[in-house]
Amino acid sequence: MKQVVVLGGGTGTTATLSGLKQYTDLQLSIIVNMVDDGGSNRVIRDEFGLLPLSDLRKSIIALAPTGNAILRQLFTFRFAKGDGLKGHTLGNLMMIGLSESLGGEVPAIEALRTLFQVKGNVFPASLTKAHLVASYDDGSVIIGEHDIDEPADDKDRRIVGLSLAPTGEAYPPALGAIETADVIIAGPGDLYTTTLAAMIVPGMKDCIQTAKGRFIFIVNIMTKKGQTHWMKASDFVKEIAAYAGRLPDVVVMHAGDLPKEAVKAYAEKDEFPIVDDLTEGGGYKIVRADIVANEQVKRDSGDTLVRSLVRHDSHKLGQVLYETIRSL
Repeated sequence: MKQVVVLGGGTGTTATLSGLKQYTDLQLSIIVNMVDDGGSNRVIRDEFGLLPLSDLRKSIIALAPTGNAILRQLFTFRFAKGDGLKGHTLGNLMMIGLSESLGGEVPAIEALRTLFQVKGNVFPASLTKAHLVASYDDGSVIIGEHDIDEPADDKDRRIVGLSLAPTGEAYPPALGAIETADVIIAGPGDLYTTTLAAMIVPGMKDCIQTAKGRFIFIVNIMTKKGQTHWMKASDFVKEIAAYAGRLPDVVVMHAGDLPKEAVKAYAEKDEFPIVDDLTEGGGYKIVRADIVANEQVKRDSGDTLVRSLVRHDSHKLGQVLYETIRSL
């Protein structure tokens, strides 16, 4: 059985986990970044003093067997109204209650893994309550994942550095999972606020750099204004290599059409399909395939955050990744 570790969090990671969990000869682990401070996570951090829980919740659901439909529905239900409730999911409230009653987020995660019969592992990247810090080429600095993800101004600048405040340290079981992994997967997901946010915890880069496992990077579908608006596919690879301390062994890139209405909506925000300028001989294998969902994503009622309209299809992505893993 191959040990597979996925780095990130959010909807992109959910697609990866959901697609791979159907293959019973893979043992999956997810290492989730702990910097989300937007939406309901702001309340969770500020009022309860807990780590952000949303991406942990999504990862548990993604790894859970496909049964328990009613429990899944309850766990993912988002309140659309109610003073203090609007925007929260019932799953987050359950995790708050479990964290308070069991003495921390880690036992809460384990309790929910048992409840949902999850066979994979869900690890926080760190237990330090830290904020993401982005430094830009114009000398400016933005603190906070949400403000980096959705900047208040419209300046055309590039992120040149990413760090945590306080820096903290990596969660030891997460490092252990990387050390013993046969395959390490990074992406898809917002490059700086999701994928790299899980890799910049002190100790993580050294661990990835020296790990024996093969390294797979999944390139995003669309650029993101304020983060990757200037990037082509090769720029994504260079950036992930810089933060990981090693080139990916395999780069997975979408090849095919995209939903026209969604692309039009992105263009109105100055966000566009990522240009595939990858060439053979770059030190990594390139896998191109149609891995995008055919239908445009619809926003949940009560969701106040900006969400991606085009996403990876979990079944397509899982199949491509599985075939790639078996070929390594």
